[in-house]
Amino acid sequence: MRIVVLDGYTLNPGDLSWNGLNQIGDIAVYERTPVERIIERSIDAEILFTNKTPLTDEEFSKLPHLKYVGVLATGYNVVDVEAAKRRNIVVTNIPTYGTKSVAQMVFALLLELTQHVQHHSDAVRAGEWSECEDFCFWNYPLIELEGKTMGVIGFGRIGQQTADIAQAFGMNIIAYDSYKSDQSHRKNFKWAELTELLAESDVVTLHCPLFPETKGIISLDNLKKMKSSAFLINTSRGPLIVDEDLTEALNTGIIAGAGLDVLSVEPPSKENPLLTAKNCLITPHISWATKEARARLMDIAVENLKEFLSGNPVNVVNK
Repeated sequence: MRIVVLDGYTLNPGDLSWNGLNQIGDIAVYERTPVERIIERSIDAEILFTNKTPLTDEEFSKLPHLKYVGVLATGYNVVDVEAAKRRNIVVTNIPTYGTKSVAQMVFALLLELTQHVQHHSDAVRAGEWSECEDFCFWNYPLIELEGKTMGVIGFGRIGQQTADIAQAFGMNIIAYDSYKSDQSHRKNFKWAELTELLAESDVVTLHCPLFPETKGIISLDNLKKMKSSAFLINTSRGPLIVDEDLTEALNTGIIAGAGLDVLSVEPPSKENPLLTAKNCLITPHISWATKEARARLMDIAVENLKEFLSGNPVNVVNK
């Protein structure tokens, strides 16, 4: 059985093993595959794995042996799943591997916004503490999370894990989701509509999928509903935010700051206005990328393929 991994470097830059797939078939792993080389590298493949390499009906039409596409991520918009379905190609994704790592990243960003750890560390190294007349100094406001309210837009696995951590900090939770799961075990929690959540939250964190109805959900209109002291966190999907609108909100003081692990276009253009916006932290889409999360992803990818080969496919996105 011929297995091809089109863009394996991001998942496994060398600290994991492909042995699980190796034991199933003859595997070829490419670090990256430009679009023009997809067919050449996949022509004999029955099994394809992709992370961000796009697969359209054009590719499927030229890959007669292909039976299965494993997306090495949760989001599967890089694959034309309907075209795959028409050609009886099963497409699977990895839905749950990064829950704890992504929720952890929310607080890495939030704590940097509230404590300015890197700024103060840099100031110490620059000699500012050594020259200080007092035993300590700070030149940014420091903010305690206890008693603050976190608004969680999208209350699935990651949203709920984020809420767990927030409540450990003593925060109150407001959640907005089309599906209201049972949260009766939570104290200081309530469901709300989006407008109420935006108005009452000290921190708004995004954990909803990217659908037509959620694209651009963070617009200037909605940003104006937030407190001027509020922070926005996005570890979900970049296009949930209108870049120009958030830039204006940050530069004019409509909100106090933002922590973003994702942008609308990745990698971003150097002209993306958020790159120079005030009090805007941007990390390069790394919330999913702890070694532990990537190891889980690899294990689930292998199990997905084994289940498919046994006739009981799981995590199928094009049923």
